[in-house]
Amino acid sequence: MASKLVPPHGSDELVILLLEGQEKEAELKKAEGLKKVPLSSRETGDLIMMGIGGFTPLKGFMGKEDWEHVCSEMKMPSMGGTFWPIPVTLSADKELADSIQVGEEVALYSEEYDEIMGTMKVEEKYEIDREFECKHVYTTTDLEHPGVKMVMEQKAVNLGGPIKVLSEGPFPTEFAGIYQRPWESRAEFDKRGWKDVAALQLRNPMHRSHEFLAKIAVDVMDGVYIHQLVGKLKPGDIPADVRVKCIDTLVENYFVKERVFQGGYPLDMRYAGPREALLHAVFRQNFGCSHMIIGRDHAGVGDYYGPFDAQEIFDTLWDGALITQPLKIDWTFWCYTCNGMASMKTCPHSKEERLFLSGTKLRKMLSEDQADEVPKEFSRPEVLKILVEYYASLEEKVEVKEHRASLGQ
Repeated sequence: MASKLVPPHGSDELVILLLEGQEKEAELKKAEGLKKVPLSSRETGDLIMMGIGGFTPLKGFMGKEDWEHVCSEMKMPSMGGTFWPIPVTLSADKELADSIQVGEEVALYSEEYDEIMGTMKVEEKYEIDREFECKHVYTTTDLEHPGVKMVMEQKAVNLGGPIKVLSEGPFPTEFAGIYQRPWESRAEFDKRGWKDVAALQLRNPMHRSHEFLAKIAVDVMDGVYIHQLVGKLKPGDIPADVRVKCIDTLVENYFVKERVFQGGYPLDMRYAGPREALLHAVFRQNFGCSHMIIGRDHAGVGDYYGPFDAQEIFDTLWDGALITQPLKIDWTFWCYTCNGMASMKTCPHSKEERLFLSGTKLRKMLSEDQADEVPKEFSRPEVLKILVEYYASLEEKVEVKEHRASLGQ
C-alpha cells in the first residue's frame, strides 16, 4: 500500500548517509589513517541526524555560500534555493584547518564518546562572521543566550563538504525503544494508517499544558507523534530518561494509546526560538509529520522572543518552502471557573481565575523542595511523583558528595 504521508523535505526520498555492513567496516578502517577533526556535542547531533535522514536533503556540513544564505534568506543556493532555517556547520581550530588540504578526507571524531563518528571530504575551508550568524538566527548577540554562546565558542575555521556517517553514538542503546530513525516512525505511521500527523516537540516533562496541546491535535489529526529531544539541554533541565518516564505514565493513563506514538531524536537544543521552530518542522516532515504543534514560546529561552514569534515566522515563508504546516495553539492554562484546561480563545474569565503552567516554574519549585506547594492542577499526580523522586535523588547525591568532601575523600 502506498504511503499517505508527506514526502521528505526537498527530496522524493530520505537522504540517508549512515553506512552499514562491509561498506561501514571498510570506511572505518580507512578513517583510522585520516586526520581527526573533533566534534562538539552539537556537531555530533547534527551528524547523526544527517546519517539517519532526519536532515534530508543535506549531504554534509555546509559551505560558505550555503551558510551565508541560510543565515540571511533561509535558502541553500547549492540545492537550488531549498529552504533551510539554521546553518549546519563544522568548525576546527586554525592549526588543524591549515594542515588539511581542500579535497582531503578527514575522520570526524567525538571526544565525548571516544569514537570515530564519520568521515568527510573537505571541499571548503572558510571563516565566518559569528555576529552575523547570531543576529540573523538568534536575533541577538547577547552571550547570555545559550545558542549565541555556542556559536561564539566555535573554532576559528569552518569545514564544508559531504560526509559518511559511521555511528549513531550511544542513542540506540541508551534510549532503546524511544530513539527512532525517520524510516521507523514513517513505518509505524503507515502501519496505523495515519496521514495527518502532528508532532509535539518536548524538552520538558509532559505537564497538563503539553497534554492539552496533544489532545487538541488528536481531535483534528489521525495521530500525534510525541517527539522529544534526547540530546543535550542547558544546565538545570530535566534529563531525557526522566522525561520518558513522565510521558509513558501519561500515555498509559490519560490517552487513547492508538492515537499517540512516542519517539526521541539526538539533537542538542539551540534555543533559537522562531528559527528553531522552523527547523523542528523541517525534520518532523522527514519523520513523516504533516503538522507541527507550535504553542507559546516554542524553543525559546529567557525573554529573547515574543510568546508567538515562533508561530508568526511561518507566515513569512514563500509558497512551497515547507510542506509541514504549523498547528498554532494559543496560551493554555487551567481555569478555576471553567474547572479545566482552556485557552485564550475558549475561556472568558479573568487572569485571576487562571493558573499558567510553566515547566520552568515547576522545576524551580521542585528544586527548592516545594513539592507540597505545587498546585494539583499543574501536573498529573503520577508525573509529579516521578519528578519528586528525581529531585530527591539529586539531593542525596549532593549530600554524599558533601560528606565525602568533609572526610577528605
